[in-house]
Amino acid sequence: MAKKDTEKALRNRGISDESIAKLLVEYATVAQVTEAGEAKLKELGLKEKEIGMLIKKSAVAKAKKAPAKKGGKRKEEESAPREHFEFEMPNKVRGTSKLEQKMRKYSEELGLDIPRSVLQSIANRIEGLDVPNESVKRIVKRSYERYLEHQMDANESAGILAAQSIGEPGTQMTMRTFHYAGVAEINVTLGLPRLIEIVDARRVPSTPMMSVYVAENIRANQEEVKRLASEIEMTSLIDIANIETDIVNMKVIVHPDPRKLEQKGIEVEQIFKELAKTRGLKGLVEMAGANITISSDVPSFKKLQNIIDDVRDRKIRGLDNIKRAILRKVGDEYVIYTEGSNLGRVLEMRGVDKTRTTTNAVQEIYEVLGVEAARNAIMEEAFRTLDEQGLNVDIRHIMLVADLMTNDGDVKAIGRHGISGRKSSVLARAAFEITAVHLLHAALTGEEDHLDGVAENIIVGQPVTLGTGAVNLEYKPVKRGQTNG
Repeated sequence: MAKKDTEKALRNRGISDESIAKLLVEYATVAQVTEAGEAKLKELGLKEKEIGMLIKKSAVAKAKKAPAKKGGKRKEEESAPREHFEFEMPNKVRGTSKLEQKMRKYSEELGLDIPRSVLQSIANRIEGLDVPNESVKRIVKRSYERYLEHQMDANESAGILAAQSIGEPGTQMTMRTFHYAGVAEINVTLGLPRLIEIVDARRVPSTPMMSVYVAENIRANQEEVKRLASEIEMTSLIDIANIETDIVNMKVIVHPDPRKLEQKGIEVEQIFKELAKTRGLKGLVEMAGANITISSDVPSFKKLQNIIDDVRDRKIRGLDNIKRAILRKVGDEYVIYTEGSNLGRVLEMRGVDKTRTTTNAVQEIYEVLGVEAARNAIMEEAFRTLDEQGLNVDIRHIMLVADLMTNDGDVKAIGRHGISGRKSSVLARAAFEITAVHLLHAALTGEEDHLDGVAENIIVGQPVTLGTGAVNLEYKPVKRGQTNG
């Protein structure tokens, strides 16, 4: 069938039967014939005119097909020479100061292995002071001694120490909700309930709150900051208008309050547009002078009640979840404190200082800024919660808890739904909560416990592999007549 089609196509191009017979011996399709080239066709004995017809027809066919090809334009763009870009990896490591370099040189001369962070911290504190070289040497030596004193001993039970250091002060914490420092209008959970929220990695805190710092060019301008606060704060229709029900005419009448509209910077037309976009009210909203009327398309009291419910809580302006935004002057600048949190949307707003704005919702920080920011937030929130109660807990204990909660790349709770529930030891999981379920499931699935941790060794009555329990002593008695050694 294909051979007959090829024969017919060649005949239509004006090729003689004799030449067609020669071509069909070598080639199966017209495409193969046209791709063979002029020299090859001459060898087969085709006339100049016939060769010209074949090549000409093939060039025309290709020209016609080219625009119809899908992605033709893309291929042309790909074939065009691309502009060469050189990617340069940004160097985010802070450079070393002259004093830091000098201290590093002295530490190498003295053979002291001091971490860069320690030297950097000391250099920052004495930078700008006229310190003689001999004194710098003495500072380096003393710093190394203090560094060794602060190192943890081998096989030290760091986790237990951290748990005790946070847990014991926790017994002295209050169980109440206090006003946030400097903002009497916003209630914030503090004390033990707040500490429990942090270590439980609650998705939404009981009292979510944001501290929104403003860009440098407007932070001292009260009017500009107030305008930004009104854009952040969610404004519902009920906040700026009175809603009246006309049962006789089956209508809902909205009476905007001019004073409140002026305070919020909202126009009546904006309210009309938002109501007109509401699902179920399209085509039912009309302007009636300074008021807005919403008619019921069905003569039903239930429908009228549904309209009132939809209209009352309709968002006119602002961000979701932000119930209130309050201004406070802190030093020389104005700061916006919000009741409710929406970090992602606030950071997108113009005029917000993205480097200092924060929220007390750790999970939200993780979703918007990542796990490192969430780790810092856990440390900051836990340390501040303890510090507000006058409890002095070493930051390194809190750092250990924050590291444990975030070391897998997400924020996990310390509890049976998080770290304690993911332990490899069956006995350790059973010792924490829901004992029977863990033991039954382990028996059904044939789990093994290698007794590596603390709780499981205590349960079976073995020495714990920590401190002196991690060291094995061997005694080889000396036989009579032998010397020791």
